[in-house]
Amino acid sequence: MNKPLVIYNVTVYGETTVYPNGYLKIENGLITELGSIHDYQKSSNDRVIEYSPDFIVVPGAIDVHIHGAGNADAMDATEDALKTMAATLPKEGTTSFLPTTMTQSVEAINDALIACGHFITNNQNNAQAEALGIHLEGPFISAKRAGAQPLHHIQQPSVEQFKRWQDLAQHHIRLVTLAPEELGGTELVKYLNQTNVVASIGHSDATYEEVVAAIGAGASHVTHLYNGMRGIHHREPGVLGAAYLREELYTELIADGIHSRKEMVKLAYQQISSERLILITDSLRAKWLESGVYDLGGQPVHVNETMATLGDGTLAGSILKMNDAMKNMIDFTGCSVSDVIQMTAVNPAKQIGVFNRKGSLKVGKDGDCVVLNKNFDVQLTVCRGHIAYEQGEQ
Repeated sequence: MNKPLVIYNVTVYGETTVYPNGYLKIENGLITELGSIHDYQKSSNDRVIEYSPDFIVVPGAIDVHIHGAGNADAMDATEDALKTMAATLPKEGTTSFLPTTMTQSVEAINDALIACGHFITNNQNNAQAEALGIHLEGPFISAKRAGAQPLHHIQQPSVEQFKRWQDLAQHHIRLVTLAPEELGGTELVKYLNQTNVVASIGHSDATYEEVVAAIGAGASHVTHLYNGMRGIHHREPGVLGAAYLREELYTELIADGIHSRKEMVKLAYQQISSERLILITDSLRAKWLESGVYDLGGQPVHVNETMATLGDGTLAGSILKMNDAMKNMIDFTGCSVSDVIQMTAVNPAKQIGVFNRKGSLKVGKDGDCVVLNKNFDVQLTVCRGHIAYEQGEQ
């Protein structure tokens, strides 16, 4: 049995209260105490890690849109790839994630879903980031808004095909990106809503009216704002206009300053607010690796220090780290740490139905937390009460 873990003399961002000189105690994987250091009852059995109030403790981030990291990808369809992702993500402050597939052949998606479903059910390590489910991105998307998704593998939305995939995934698919305007899109959105799977509008050329119809059928999410969607025109608000205007929609954002200029990130924050934005990385296997050429669904992706592109210059996911997304969001918008917590932990937890146990620091919830310094460098990441990463480790 692990000793109780106490993170001491830090600024603790609790669910409802911030403790400037605070502490957080985790026992048996759950948060058991948090408050002012003056309330801490010392015990010789506790493992105490002390910092200073310049350091903050926040809930672990939940990345609902991530393809890969550390030379591993969900489409590798192997247990080792998923273990690598789960072991790598705590370095950037992510304690939970949805491994994300992409538009590929039916056989390749089959294999990925089988591997992910098996991993989620049987092979998770409490000292690593937790895979909470699967994000099926494509192949039910618009060819007009495919981006880096291979055109020849795009399919029309199909309830029957989704049912087959959900069975293969052991019913762990939690979020589906699709183009609701395509034939069969509305029917699939309705079915997803009925089965408690989040229907997300993405890689979509939908008009505003088509988005409104999708919301009526149960859509509640938008995939990577600005990217892979019909933009705003003064006579056609499009998907982007709907993301700004419709309060039913949580909206993903890649805050790297590349997928969206910092001014557009600020505009999104001003229009949508931290109440509906969800920060994601949409990262590839190349994250945490050196510059070079890597694979994305059989396509070569060219990666440098800041971005990943196909040979023709098309953006192909990101190499964004979650703690950098947090820092960028504050730099680009002037938002608060509490806003960042809302966008990286609270909102994704609520959207995928796990806020009862994740997404905030509260007694009784999972011991998922991150210690950050003033530059948002990760000092310590705890996953379900186990130290998953400590600054200085490789």
